[in-house]
Amino acid sequence: MSDGKKVTRRTLLMKIGIAINAIVGVAITVPVIGYLFSPVKRKGAYNKWISLGSLSQFPEGQTRLAEFVNPFKRPQDGETAKTPCWVRRVGGNTFQVFAINCAHLGCPVRWFPQSELFMCPCHGGVYYANGDRASGPPERGLFQYDYKVVGGELHINAGQMPTLANEAMAQKEKLVCLG
Repeated sequence: MSDGKKVTRRTLLMKIGIAINAIVGVAITVPVIGYLFSPVKRKGAYNKWISLGSLSQFPEGQTRLAEFVNPFKRPQDGETAKTPCWVRRVGGNTFQVFAINCAHLGCPVRWFPQSELFMCPCHGGVYYANGDRASGPPERGLFQYDYKVVGGELHINAGQMPTLANEAMAQKEKLVCLG
């Protein structure tokens, strides 16, 4: 300490405080930046088309329960990676593929062929055969998956869960493509 520079307790604590604040700042900033840039990184990751089976499994005018495996499953997901959906064949190659979850709070809806209604057991939500809201607390119809027919099989875009935000984004992309 003969060179004239003394380390005081004040400067030592100041340097420790700056170092801790820098570590905390980086710990907060990195996830925020990752969140902000995640849509750019995952742009193509949402297009995961999965086969639900051959068209013969879905007779015209009927609604059937189908199941697919989540394309983003992890080993710890186990049985929960299997995702059910309702498939309604309107006619020919025209389908409606509904998410099984009620638009109110996400309870699984059941199809009743006698009344041709989807019903939610949790809060009494009811939907018509085309997925439109009939009654109860849900403010909208059932969410629908995008679908396409490839080589005699029905495929759905299972890379993204159908939600209001995703539907709005898809509408925006369609408008941009048309404009």
